[in-house]
Amino acid sequence: MKTSDFYYDLPEELIAQDPLEDRSSSRMLVLNKVTGEWEHRVFKDIIDYLNPGDCLVINDTKVIPARLIGVKPDTGAKIEVLLLKRKEKDVWEALVRPGRKLRPGAKVSFGEGLLTGEILEIAEEGNRLIKFHYDGIFEEILDQLGQMPLPPYIKHQLKERERYNTVYAVHEGSAAAPTAGLHFTPELLEQIEKKGIDIARITLHVGLGTFRPVKADEIQDHHMHSEYYEISEEAAQKVNATKERGGRVICVGTTSCRTVESAADENGRLKACSGWTEIFIYPGYKFKILDGLITNFHLPESTLVMLVSALAGREHILAAYEEAVKERYRFFSFGDAMFIA
Repeated sequence: MKTSDFYYDLPEELIAQDPLEDRSSSRMLVLNKVTGEWEHRVFKDIIDYLNPGDCLVINDTKVIPARLIGVKPDTGAKIEVLLLKRKEKDVWEALVRPGRKLRPGAKVSFGEGLLTGEILEIAEEGNRLIKFHYDGIFEEILDQLGQMPLPPYIKHQLKERERYNTVYAVHEGSAAAPTAGLHFTPELLEQIEKKGIDIARITLHVGLGTFRPVKADEIQDHHMHSEYYEISEEAAQKVNATKERGGRVICVGTTSCRTVESAADENGRLKACSGWTEIFIYPGYKFKILDGLITNFHLPESTLVMLVSALAGREHILAAYEEAVKERYRFFSFGDAMFIA
């Protein structure tokens, strides 16, 4: 199967640059994964599509202000650092620009010396391992100096930092938001629970690989990025109990989907565990747990378009995307939603 099979034409002006004032007022395209039929709704109507006994799986990761702007003390050159993964307490794998100026041993100063970093080594794909030195608590300093790492296609400045996090974000560690969850408000989640729908919380820390284009011509040749996840005993029990009583498991976002599918056994049971996943879901994949998916509209030729195509079929997805373009839906991270079931 070719990467080009997942291309669609998207006018640039449909890429949402700012979040809506009211999270749950986004539009929602509801797609029947079997028939390919669709209807147009608004996101707060999602409650009409969830049944008592269903389980909603949400990813409670929190995006950290991982983008740091610093200088090389010896030359005054401006340096941009994007934190990707914590390796040890004060050692992070990071993306740096410009890379040619940052060889092992080089130092970078942030916030006039409030935080300093030393390049330890060059990691895979040109990333750097950086050891940080500071007084106090790293997270507090990062909160003070860091900026939210918005995707490259968002050119506007974010007015409120928390708008690039879900209302239920708890566990810090992501370099990108699980954006399907951005549509939920505390009130909507409360209404969903009152209706008798279980909510299971899992954690997957989203890496920047989520934006990495598929460069291979054949999708099977693409190497997926690795992301860390955790599933608690409570979350596993909720999902398994839902399956046993004949309810549906609805994942909020591709990250929740990839987490439960990574941790499921062959019989479709979920176990409490943690680890790293490189799962790549594309057409032909047999879902073990997921029955329905709440998601956004994804980049052409991305692994995420391939994932939704595995669920609803490539033709159905591309036809629905064509309809969304025609109807001027808003695309990508701050864009509108899609419910596939």
